[in-house]
Amino acid sequence: MIANNKTNTEPRITLVGAGPGDAELITLKGIKALQTADVVLYDALVNEELLDLAPDNATKIYVGKRSGDHSFSQDNINRLMVDYALNYGHVVRLKGGDPFVFGRGHEELEFAARYDISTQIVPGISSSIGVPGLQGIPVTHRGLSESFWVITGTTSDGKISADLYTAAKTNATVVVLMGIHKLEKITEIFKAEGKGALPVAVIQSGTTVNEKVAVGTANTIVNITNEQQISSPALIVLGEVVSLHPQYQLVKEVYDVVARG
Repeated sequence: MIANNKTNTEPRITLVGAGPGDAELITLKGIKALQTADVVLYDALVNEELLDLAPDNATKIYVGKRSGDHSFSQDNINRLMVDYALNYGHVVRLKGGDPFVFGRGHEELEFAARYDISTQIVPGISSSIGVPGLQGIPVTHRGLSESFWVITGTTSDGKISADLYTAAKTNATVVVLMGIHKLEKITEIFKAEGKGALPVAVIQSGTTVNEKVAVGTANTIVNITNEQQISSPALIVLGEVVSLHPQYQLVKEVYDVVARG
């Protein structure tokens, strides 16, 4: 049971999207929330420079989950969030990207509502749009793409999302988050639709000092990412808009020459 041992502070929770990695990409409203935090619960992909925006006496707790490391279950995070709000006051739940784009933000709001805790949402720049954009890849572009899909690379049961098979049949830009370990399977889905020549980009640690970019096609991107040792965290962009990336034509020409022997 979660108990309130402090009665002189109004409990409240603010879900703040920290953006895709670069600390300067957080919103002004997010900064203001951090500046009034009593407790900050932050995720793995949050730039820790942002913690300096919170008061010196604020409690700062890492609750992130990375691939292979699930020390904090979602249930544990929910309970910590509410417990600290009831006992300390203002909890900022700092989440990478946007809290509502594969961030499980609404689950946290629902849990807080059980305890009648006031909540607020501060949207963040989603990596699904911001990371490609900063690479010069628009998710939509006149004449190339009229819409875009944002899809998880791995569902809760560890499988490829069924939506990916549908998206591969369209002309939309497809952005896959948390899918680098299934890149070969993902490209096979597109190749099965006759899209082996579709431009593809894989971007690791977008907007940070560790950013790495691989650009190719559905036919070549697996080899390119292996050569460049691209790893998690990374997102995948599949679509004609990737052809706008400065590296695309160069990489395409090189692989075309190799393919011709």
